Amino acid sequence: MIQRIYWLLLLLAMVQGLSAQDSLRFTSPNGQLLFNLQTNKEGGIGYTVNYKGQEIVLPSTLGLEGWDSHLVLRYITTTSKDTVWQPVYGERSHIRDAYTEKTFTFFKNNNDRLALQLQVRAYNEGLAFRYIFPEHPAGGADITISRELTTFTLPEGTKAWFTGHAQGAYSLLSLHNWPGEAERPLTLQLNNGVYAALGEAGMVDYCRTKFTLHATKPNTISCAMYDKVELTTPFATPWRMVMVADKATQLLQNNDLVLNLNAPDQMENTSWIRPGKIIREITLSTKGAKALVDFAVKRHLQYIHFDAGWYGFEYSSASDATEVNVDPRRNPNKDLNLPEVIRYAKQHGIGVFLYVNQRALAKQLDTLLPLYHQWGVAGIKFGFVHVGSHRWTTWLHEAVQKCAKYQLMVDIHDEYRPTGFSRTYPNLLTQEGVRGNEEMPEATNSTIIPFTRLLAGAADHTICYYHRPELKKQLAETKDTHIMKTTSGHQLALAVVMYSPLQFLYWYDRPTDTQDEPELEFFDQVPTVWDDTKVLAGEIGQFITVARRRGNDWFVGTVTNNDARTVKIDCSFLMPGKKYKAVLYNDDPKAPTRTHVSRKEQRIDYNTVLDVSLPASGGQAILIKPI
Repeated sequence: MIQRIYWLLLLLAMVQGLSAQDSLRFTSPNGQLLFNLQTNKEGGIGYTVNYKGQEIVLPSTLGLEGWDSHLVLRYITTTSKDTVWQPVYGERSHIRDAYTEKTFTFFKNNNDRLALQLQVRAYNEGLAFRYIFPEHPAGGADITISRELTTFTLPEGTKAWFTGHAQGAYSLLSLHNWPGEAERPLTLQLNNGVYAALGEAGMVDYCRTKFTLHATKPNTISCAMYDKVELTTPFATPWRMVMVADKATQLLQNNDLVLNLNAPDQMENTSWIRPGKIIREITLSTKGAKALVDFAVKRHLQYIHFDAGWYGFEYSSASDATEVNVDPRRNPNKDLNLPEVIRYAKQHGIGVFLYVNQRALAKQLDTLLPLYHQWGVAGIKFGFVHVGSHRWTTWLHEAVQKCAKYQLMVDIHDEYRPTGFSRTYPNLLTQEGVRGNEEMPEATNSTIIPFTRLLAGAADHTICYYHRPELKKQLAETKDTHIMKTTSGHQLALAVVMYSPLQFLYWYDRPTDTQDEPELEFFDQVPTVWDDTKVLAGEIGQFITVARRRGNDWFVGTVTNNDARTVKIDCSFLMPGKKYKAVLYNDDPKAPTRTHVSRKEQRIDYNTVLDVSLPASGGQAILIKPI
């Protein structure tokens, strides 16, 4: 019935004709962002984007292969929305979803059985559009999409923060001679001082699309689909997104845009979803695991995680993830009693996550999920998943849905990058797809990914603490070759800067590494989900300061790049008229502990401006409580 009414409206529009050229233009709710649809005599379509009267996207193309000419615009619908919704968890407890929208319906060759819609939303934070193939009343049609023709032509002099893969290092490049396809989101710096970011949202039953330079048109970025997509109408492509901001900090502040472009929560019961802090269990032994549970209790963590090897060699197709069969390279004694550890952990209020490689997941998923639920497992970390193709993208998101059925939380590792599916299925707590501490990056990395990767959503950064060169000789596990290139203060601050509802701490550390340093109380108290988030200051590749609130308490993290610097923290995010106690944890070579992190307290209020001196590769964490 809905389809019939819809097509009757289309016919009515054909009779009445379209309105003036103004119907092809519309703005964001605050009037600062302008979208303009353009058509040509060949029946092709394009667009421009202006921000505060400045050109952000110059005349660029729209369309899909086979749907780029002979398109006749027959119908335009306009709508708007301004609501507030509450996520199950997030960087904020309330998210505003406000936009104006137009949907342009085209008939190819003026044939109503060949309809293509362009749905465009203008938010204050950015612009998003996608292509929709509606179902004709006579029935669905099979559509194959081999290539997307969307382009983004940017002003001369625009530079992009480029990385070729999800865990790669970033470089600031001009729009010339890229070494390959760029990951998304792709953050841009325009010559006029404006920042923008190109992204993808709602990529669930489709293939991944990266960005590449146009073969012939200068200063133009094209879409590069991983493979072809074959679907039956009705269906919609993922959203293409253009975020725009005056400052780089505003891009991160506005990253709820990705969630807003996804379907609402589809789960009937989310009460069992419990974000928290987690530590990795690598001894794969009963004794080691119980000791780690005790450490988790002591340090106020919520989970332990059994890493690869608990069911055998993860890359072997013969390994059976329904049985405990420890890889002898990880534990020669193979003495892990997993049921006993799960029982012991539950007794102490600690949940257990299990790592499972893609090989076992693809082969055994429907057997593993009810079994792990029966065992009392809290969640699964998917390892080395296949990403990019239509087939494996669909498989992966269906796997997350299946995990929800058995009340299993999910952490997806390796190359998967989020596009907002955690809103629809919030049991997907986090994912890697980031150059985190497993790569042992330099400090500059920490000042780039908040403005690039974190625009897409949570990142499992695997925060460490002790594994620095000057501490190696003092650590119990001296054979560990992993060396962090940042200070302990830097790692403390990352627990605030890097958002992840499931936050790994002490990644390369062992319980025996700790000496109960006073500053560890910050890790003990820092939450993983928040009621409010403020990106206070920062520049891409230089430094960043983020403040997050849980209840009445604020947690602040500041990190610098490889250079020493002094930054100011304006405390006007606090409530006027109230007094607060701030505990500041600073890198300090004169501090008496081996980590050289000092702890001091002072009173602050709304008017306070803190001067923070950061050593090269350093950081500062602050815990603020009302008096």
